Amino acid sequence: MIQSIRSVASLLISTFFLLTAMGLSGYLIPVRAVAEGWSTFTISLIATGYAIAFTASCVITPRLVLRVGHVRVFGALTTIMAMSFLLHSLIVHPAVWVLTRALAGFSIAGAYMIIESWLNEKVSNENRGALFSVYMVVSMAAVMVGQYIVPFGDPLAPTLFMICALICSLAVMPTALSSAQSPQPLTQVKFDIPGLYRRSPAAVIGTLIAGLIASAWGGLGPVYATRLGLSTIEGASMLAIAMIGGAIFQYPLGRASDRMDRRKVMIFAGFIGIFACLVTVAFGVENRIVFFAGMLCLGTVLFPIYSLNVAHANDHAKPDEFVEVSSGLMLVYGCATMVGPLITGAAMDWFGPHALFAAIAICFAAYSAHAAWRISRREQPSEEMRSDFLPMAALPDLTPQTAELDPRSDPAYGEDTGEDTSPDRDAA
Repeated sequence: MIQSIRSVASLLISTFFLLTAMGLSGYLIPVRAVAEGWSTFTISLIATGYAIAFTASCVITPRLVLRVGHVRVFGALTTIMAMSFLLHSLIVHPAVWVLTRALAGFSIAGAYMIIESWLNEKVSNENRGALFSVYMVVSMAAVMVGQYIVPFGDPLAPTLFMICALICSLAVMPTALSSAQSPQPLTQVKFDIPGLYRRSPAAVIGTLIAGLIASAWGGLGPVYATRLGLSTIEGASMLAIAMIGGAIFQYPLGRASDRMDRRKVMIFAGFIGIFACLVTVAFGVENRIVFFAGMLCLGTVLFPIYSLNVAHANDHAKPDEFVEVSSGLMLVYGCATMVGPLITGAAMDWFGPHALFAAIAICFAAYSAHAAWRISRREQPSEEMRSDFLPMAALPDLTPQTAELDPRSDPAYGEDTGEDTSPDRDAA
């Protein structure tokens, strides 16, 4: 295991720097926008610009890599990303920030995909699961470290943006100086969303709702914290606690879904989300203990529902279709992240900051209701057809290349190869 980690250490270091910059900018930019007096809807436009460019990059970057290679594209993207952070500090205007945030979204998605393709080239089917877990832990830790950098600076000064650009530049070093051979070109997956919906409506609609929830939370959660008077360290803790809740409770939630109809677990997760949001709306932030307990409770389902959707979709797919199915769901998820901040941002301007949790509660209610309706429409798949649940990082941004790195991308995953997995996949 140690040898396996050592072989990809430079890539993990690049990942850490890249996502630290992402975590820092993702928290800093909304806080600074609030301090500038911009409306919540205006801030949501910035988040939407990021989401549109991020999703577009998942389609465009593989073609760029095919033309000029991994190292050149990775260097260009990280440079563009660093430039976007510096431009935020140089030109403080909403319209400019929509464009510069879009630059960051495009570059982070592309750089993320290239690192994941490198990692995928380095791993084998024997150590893929372990390294995938290490990669997820490194990613989450990096985002949280980035968020906790904000309290050490002044959001109104340019210093934090400069630090963000410096950290981003550090991400180039380990891969640019590596003597490792470049991996194969990035996978260009064909998306068949109508076919995916016909195969698993609950997973597609569930993923759409999961994208609305995650984007509203990631883009406007910092706005909520700032408008209600939380300090930057309390705001960072709010985001981190939700992420920790998602990481801890993915496993028990997933194991439960492996033993019963996953749609029943979806219903349960929806009720947990509704409960956490109602508690937050009712008690606000005055009692910090109750508030952070509510954030932990919300986190237990905020991110894991995406993993539930992926597992449910793959219950209705063949083993060799995992990458295609997961990539299709990621596209649906990405499209939803373009809309979530706009709807929630407008609601927060009309009804106040607590509209964030009211909107998320409505989404969770729709998630539960649709799963319940689908139970009445179709029987759960047989044990032979069911796939394994696998926890994923509690992060709002994923790319199709993540599906290539996932252990379930191996068609033989779950067969009798010495791994401790439940269902036999031969009959799928």
